[in-house]
Amino acid sequence: MGEEHLALDISQLLYDKKAEDITALRVAHLTVLCDYIVIATARSTIQAKALADHLEEKLLEQGRTPRRVEGKDQGTWIVLDYLSVIVHIFKPEERAHYRLERLWSDGTNKLALPFEALKEA
Repeated sequence: MGEEHLALDISQLLYDKKAEDITALRVAHLTVLCDYIVIATARSTIQAKALADHLEEKLLEQGRTPRRVEGKDQGTWIVLDYLSVIVHIFKPEERAHYRLERLWSDGTNKLALPFEALKEA
């Protein structure tokens, strides 16, 4: 599975579990840390932890384990590092405060997510 496909797959898994405001950005030209960043909002600490658990479970089925997981105990900002894709799951207040999209978006690097077309139709 290629890096972009992984970012899209992660976005879909988050969408399927009712994450909100999902954004996937290609950042390979901006950093050496990863190729893609996926950012999502959870309505509560419980949902944030459930989203992280769901991602870990489904990606483990594909043979992928995160290199590192941070923030899962607190559940306000959870980071799952899948090497080429780093996932950020925020509660709304933290997402508004850190505004990662503003930091990493250059206006041309947002991925079109398949489920966005369904919402617009």
